Amino acid sequence: MAKAKKLFTIGYEQTPPKAVLDELEQAGVKLVVDVRAVTSSRRPGFSKKQLSAGLDARGIAYVHLAALGTPKEGRLAARSGQYDLLEKIFSKQLKSPEAKEAMDELSALVKKAGPVCLLCYERDHTHCHRQMIAELIEERDAVAVRNLVGRQV
Repeated sequence: MAKAKKLFTIGYEQTPPKAVLDELEQAGVKLVVDVRAVTSSRRPGFSKKQLSAGLDARGIAYVHLAALGTPKEGRLAARSGQYDLLEKIFSKQLKSPEAKEAMDELSALVKKAGPVCLLCYERDHTHCHRQMIAELIEERDAVAVRNLVGRQV
């Protein structure tokens, strides 16, 4: 069976807002799903309101699914390079009723909203929980996943 729907992922670490927005637009993304637990950012342009406004200006919708964010202890594990611990912590998070509901919502959005992109902080998708989310949706819904990388400055 051919994979018709697309799911992208992107991290904004070491990438300016314009480069992230350009990458999303060039890929044809129609909806960004923010999978950060906390939508405030020390990086200008990436807090929820600023990000949503920048996306809107490009004709890209925005949704925040907080239940798919990494708990604080998972973020600390990622910062310290303990990716196995991050995976263990986030796997537990995914079993929560809130996360299961959010995964169902994400699945529905991928099916109906056009190309969707998961957004989080980490530039390297292999060191980010969004990769786990993408793999689950890929398996569950036969979706083609592609990881985007914005131009660094």
